[in-house]
Order: sequence, then C-alpha cells, then structure tokens
Amino acid sequence: MVDDTQPPASPMGDESAPENAPEKSKTEGCADPVAPVVSTPATPDNVHVHPLVLLSVVDHYNRVAKDTRKRAVGIILGERRKGGVLEVTNSFALPFEEDEKNPDIFFLDHSYLENMYRMFRKVNAREKVVGWYHTGPRLRENDMSIHRLVSEYVDGVGSKAAAVLVICEVKPKDVGLPVHAYRAVEQVSDGKGLVSINAQTKSLPVFVNLPTEVGSTEAEEIGVEHLLRDVKDAAVSSLSSQVEEMVTGLKGLRIRLLEVQEYLDGVVGGRLPVNNEIVKNLQDVFSLLPNLNVEEVVGAFANETNDMMLAVYMGSLVRSVVSLHALIENKEMAKARLMTTNNGGVGSKATTEATTAKA
Repeated sequence: MVDDTQPPASPMGDESAPENAPEKSKTEGCADPVAPVVSTPATPDNVHVHPLVLLSVVDHYNRVAKDTRKRAVGIILGERRKGGVLEVTNSFALPFEEDEKNPDIFFLDHSYLENMYRMFRKVNAREKVVGWYHTGPRLRENDMSIHRLVSEYVDGVGSKAAAVLVICEVKPKDVGLPVHAYRAVEQVSDGKGLVSINAQTKSLPVFVNLPTEVGSTEAEEIGVEHLLRDVKDAAVSSLSSQVEEMVTGLKGLRIRLLEVQEYLDGVVGGRLPVNNEIVKNLQDVFSLLPNLNVEEVVGAFANETNDMMLAVYMGSLVRSVVSLHALIENKEMAKARLMTTNNGGVGSKATTEATTAKA
C-alpha cells in the first residue's frame, strides 16, 4: 500500500496540478443542508447515467470485489450538454486498493488511467473524463481525497470543470434507483454552526447530491430489451409483473414518507436545523394534494373508480366468453375428427370382407 492522495505532477489536461491543494478536514462528507455553499465552474445540474455504465460497473464488481468487503473504483466518461445536463455514457475500471484501517492510505494507478483514457479518445473523441465511480454502498471518509485526485484529469471548456462522483449500489437494500451522483462544493462554516462569514470562518469541501436519472439512446434500449429477454422469466404473467411493480413503488413511497417524518420530528425536537428549501418543497407537496373533504372531489374520484372497474369487469366478461367459445370449438373439432376416424374404419373393414368373399 502507498499513500497516493496527492495529485499527479503532470495530468493529461493542459493545465498543471495546483501547487496548494485544499487541506483535508475531518468534517468532510455530505453538505450541511443549511450551510452556504459555493459552486465550482461548469458544475452540472442533472446527471444521466446510461445502461452501458451500469453493466460495466456490475461486471467490474463481480470480477474484483464479489463476496468481499472491497469496492470497485473506476472512471466515468461522457459529455456535457446544454442546460447543465451531464451524459455519462461510458466507463472503465481502475486498479485500486485501500487500507481498511487507515482510509488515508490507498493506491490508484495513474499510468493505467492515462493509457486507458488515451485509447478511449481514439475511439470517441467526444467522450471525456467527467468523474469517477465506486460501488459504495455509501460515501466513505477518503472519497474527497480520491475526488481531488480524479478532478485533475477532468477536461473542461475554458476552465477546469467539476468532477462528479457516481455511487452504483450493486446490491441495493432500499427500494429506489441504485445510482446516486455527487459534486464537491466549498461549504462555509466556523466548525460550530452557521454564522456570518468573518475572519474565523473557513471553507470545507463537502459532497452535495445531484438529481440522477437512468437514460438511454434508441440503440441502447434495443440492447437492453435483448438482455431482458434472457433474464426475464417467461412463466410470470404481465399482470403479476404490474402488481409487483406497484407494490415496489408503494414501498418506495413509504420509505420516503418515513424519511420526511423523521426529518420533521428532528426539527420539532431541536435535533436538526430548519431548512427553508425543504419546508417549501413539503408545502408544495401538501398544496398539490386533493382536498377530500369536498363532496365534488369525492364524487369525481368515485366516478373515475367506477368507470375503471366497469372497464375491468367488461374485459373479464369478454375474456370469459372468448374462452368458452374456444372450448366449444375445440370440442366440436374433436368430435368431428372422431366421427371421421370411425367412419373410415368401418368402410375399410367392409371392403376387406368383400374382397375375402370373392376370393
């Protein structure tokens, strides 16, 4: 093991590594929800992860970290689009080792990273290094040090762009999307609480969550459908799949509601500070909920439910009639075949007897 937390002397970009790297603090981690943060230039607002990246991460994990406590680490490639959207379209694995007892000691192969990126650029020059990934399942203490190191290889337009950390949970335990993206920001704090910026305050690097989606192109959708044909169980009906998806969605909604309840209980009990943005979003959610105390709304819901149940009932009746019709047709066809076989056997027997008598 070697301590490889310092940025490389000559990264692939045109700019050289900064002389004074930010000092590592013990308070690095997720950002305080109420602390003022300073965004870095070229920071994405939304991250789209493509299926090829997810398949590559799972394959990497199964090769190097399956049935162990290790995590797989690699580089993600992509391009930045207008509107602050980051498309993560490709990735490759990195040789990575870390000391479980001392998180500050880890090994990351710079030469391998540079050689792999050089070969990927020959295939698709538009794909650039946009960050890194690991299989989590959550943030770790040395993630900020690795993030600083990978940031030296991120290509920006005009100025160095912000790197993105994508955590892919290979074995998710919670219901929901198993992909989470983070960016690093400088949070202003005095170490005790939130105060006005003065001579005693300092900025600390922290991770802030980014909205993440799983997107795909038309070609990727076709490939994923072919893969699902081999994975999907043909014995399971579509109705069972739909019910299972609805149950999974309701479980995810329950988990989110419990998180909201836990946060509100913490605010009321004084354990957590009030976040005006969270309160505003909750107020928007409550404002969009229908008022079930109004008779017109209740009647409208009842009518819509009755219409849907009527359609389901009519569909069941039609399906039953079609099944009975098919059963009757099968019986008639079986009876006709039996009669034809019997008639053919009698005629053949009579012909044989007549031939024998003549002889």
